Amino acid sequence: MNWEEIFLALPKLLDGALLTLELVIISCIVGFVIAIPIALMRSSQNWWIRNIPLIYTFFFRGTPLLVQLFLFYYGAAQFDAVRDSFLWPVLREAYWCALIVFALNTGAYTAEIFRGAIQSIPHGEIEAGIAIGMTKMTLYRRIVIPRALRIAMPSYGNEIILMLKSSALAYTITLFDLTGMTRTIIARNYLAIEMYFTAGVIYLLLTFLFIQVWMRLEKRMLRFQA
Repeated sequence: MNWEEIFLALPKLLDGALLTLELVIISCIVGFVIAIPIALMRSSQNWWIRNIPLIYTFFFRGTPLLVQLFLFYYGAAQFDAVRDSFLWPVLREAYWCALIVFALNTGAYTAEIFRGAIQSIPHGEIEAGIAIGMTKMTLYRRIVIPRALRIAMPSYGNEIILMLKSSALAYTITLFDLTGMTRTIIARNYLAIEMYFTAGVIYLLLTFLFIQVWMRLEKRMLRFQA
């Protein structure tokens, strides 16, 4: 193990890790905002409202993330209508394509997680809200959404970890995230084992830190169940 080369490469690998964190944090925030209304629609009693977002969730959950990245980054450029539109300055940039795809992908999975959580809420809690005269909007704001978020926390934490690991695919569209930076360094020093080992340790540390923070957040939000 060439420790000297590892220490020399560490600053660049940490720069790549920062880009990885940036992609994951922003995409998870945007995906969360997308997921809430989608989850409410998917749990609706009206079949047409329930099925409106079905194509979106089916596509992003049913196709590989790598294919989605290629379709957005390489595929969009094949259409003149896209290149001539106001969206082109965004879609021609690998960074924005990765953010859009990651956000839409995690949004689809998160929506299904929250849908299951909404449907797991004890019906008596909803009936109690109706009994005291809550409007539908107040019922969702005060009971349904907060309760669903608490129920979904363990599964949603797993989704964020999966998003962190899946973000390694960003290198396939030329981004210098942690994996992309690792491959670039290997192309110069030919020390694949050392560099991938270091990148793996950084991913493990990021996951460990996230798990510690998430466990404390879960404990705080679910303290009433103790």
